[in-house]
Amino acid sequence: MLAEGAAIPDKRSLLWLRADHLFDERVLGALIDAPGVALRAVEGGPLVALHAPVGGAAGARAVLLGEQPADGYVLETPQTLASAYQERLRKREAPYVLPVTPGEQDVLERRLFGTAYKGVTDFITKWWWPPLARRATGFCARRGITPNQVTLTGLLLTIAAGFAFWDGWWWPGLVCAWLMTFLDTVDGKLARVTVQSSRFGDILDHGIDLIHPPFWYAAWALGLPAGSVPTDTLIWVIVAGYIGGRLAEGAFQAVCAKFSLFVWQPFDSYNRLVTARRNPNLLMLTLCALLGAPAVGLWLVAGWTVLSTALLWVRVGQAIAARRRGPLESWLQRVGQDIPANSRAVRWFGR
Repeated sequence: MLAEGAAIPDKRSLLWLRADHLFDERVLGALIDAPGVALRAVEGGPLVALHAPVGGAAGARAVLLGEQPADGYVLETPQTLASAYQERLRKREAPYVLPVTPGEQDVLERRLFGTAYKGVTDFITKWWWPPLARRATGFCARRGITPNQVTLTGLLLTIAAGFAFWDGWWWPGLVCAWLMTFLDTVDGKLARVTVQSSRFGDILDHGIDLIHPPFWYAAWALGLPAGSVPTDTLIWVIVAGYIGGRLAEGAFQAVCAKFSLFVWQPFDSYNRLVTARRNPNLLMLTLCALLGAPAVGLWLVAGWTVLSTALLWVRVGQAIAARRRGPLESWLQRVGQDIPANSRAVRWFGR
């Protein structure tokens, strides 16, 4: 940023933005890579940003304010400049630049919060948590609670849940486990909306997510009365199935395509809603604990894990066969081509 009255550099390109607008990060990224582009929020509207090329920075402010014509600039809108497909978040959403006005604060907050959510994930994270997570994220942001503090709280809850399961304290353990899964939604959203993302926080968050689920299931098995289930067998089945599922996802990206298996075809996105991951498995354990049958819950987790992993490997095999006919493409990239923009899959996972 340039301080008020500072000399404008003439030997560097310079990005100019209107401070009274909210910019999608995809739009900002595209602008940074595009010297000579001037941006309008909507077709035919006034300029809201421009990337002045080397040697053109001096007159850029006047162009942005409409005092001089945008001669020599390529005029773009958010939709023509940036892609609607977001590979990391597994969804499609039209890029945007929105005016910041007092009356639209709630709308802008909802929009900013919604952009931090993945489109393809389990049904609990996708549909149950967002309303509560938005309130919790706002609470943390207003009180200066950092994303890493939320993540570390989740880590403590993860450990507490494991010990509770091990001792057969199903309900204290489940309360800790569900709180942890909720905070796992909050920390990432808080990092995005407060611009506090860090490599340490990202590694810590994803490391906890990757490692803890099989330990919870093993602790649950060890907390059951002796002889109620073949403990060792079920633990190894669940652990092997969990690792096998993760390996299937990795094999798809290593051999077939760089994007996630769960966005290859609409079927895979539907499968991600219920595949044997932490939240669907935790729901099965909770329902069985409610019915007084925690051992049945462990059997269900084991069976669903095996079935889910087998299906993932079948999909990897099908992807390898399809790969021989040409490069694979995510179905989210084909929306508007052979995938109708108003299809149910797009409505469910496109945003």
